[in-house]
Amino acid sequence: MKYSMTFSAVLMALALSACERPAAVVAVPGPAGAPGATGATGSTGSTGSTGATGYTGQTGSTGGTGATGATGDTGATGDRGRTGNTVVVVPAK
Repeated sequence: MKYSMTFSAVLMALALSACERPAAVVAVPGPAGAPGATGATGSTGSTGSTGATGYTGQTGSTGGTGATGATGDTGATGDRGRTGNTVVVVPAK
């Protein structure tokens, strides 16, 4: 029994190896060709949308105090006062 199994295994191996199998065809790429010509330039893109309006700026700071004005001219001189005849009014009680 031992020999018959071994003999069968060997016979099967020989039978299968005797079959002709086609060789696998592998395509091997050749050397790369020359690069092609440069393509045409594309058309210009469309104009973008208008941006949103900006925010209002902050109010500016208060300005500084102005300079002091020039001193005015001296007033006209009054008439000279009178002497004598002074009237004193005394209120009644």
